[in-house]
Amino acid sequence: MANTRSALKRMRQSEKRRVRNAAVRSSVRTAVKGARAALSATALEEARTTLARTIQVLDKAVTKGILHKNAAARRKSRLTRQLNALVGRGR
Repeated sequence: MANTRSALKRMRQSEKRRVRNAAVRSSVRTAVKGARAALSATALEEARTTLARTIQVLDKAVTKGILHKNAAARRKSRLTRQLNALVGRGR
């Protein structure tokens, strides 16, 4: 247990951040999982809308400092490549 007032405040702050970070991280994982499911189901229009929503969630996680910008860019790139492959097969 913390002894000083500043350490107690630090504990309160870090707990609040931990809860917020866990919620954002969970929503990112859920969005990515939904995008992967939509891409594997080969429903083109649904995959496009789901991917757009997932990209928004990833970008928001970057602005909140939960994800590094390059990690989000990598995830967006991989999902977009899957969508482009799906579009290529659909022609």
